[in-house]
Amino acid sequence: MNLRKRKKGAVEVHTSALNDIMFFLLLFFLLASAVVNPRVVKLLLPKSESGQQSTAKKAITVSIDEKLNYFVDKKPTTIEQLQTVVESYQKIEPDLTIILYVEKSVPAENIMKAYDVANKLKLKLVLAVDPKK
Repeated sequence: MNLRKRKKGAVEVHTSALNDIMFFLLLFFLLASAVVNPRVVKLLLPKSESGQQSTAKKAITVSIDEKLNYFVDKKPTTIEQLQTVVESYQKIEPDLTIILYVEKSVPAENIMKAYDVANKLKLKLVLAVDPKK
């Protein structure tokens, strides 16, 4: 029987090679956190079974051409009838969004009449624009 104790070698971990990597990771995260917008409120949002975002259920288009003719979903109407026509759409879909298409030469007064109709009915109104190319 061999009762002598064996000499075990000392175990060493050399971390000098890892110091550079840790320094660059620290520097990266410091710079990345400075770029992130600090005014963002972090929220825990509820989960969805389907994983899809909801969109506006119904949107109608109101168009005003250069001759000040009003159209609701391509059907001609007058400014006096605009509110009643939009109300009929609102009865079908209460969460309605109006997309307003206006010719460039239409005066702001006529645009505001459409805005007033949306405000009276408490509907969302979005002004459509031509994207810059």
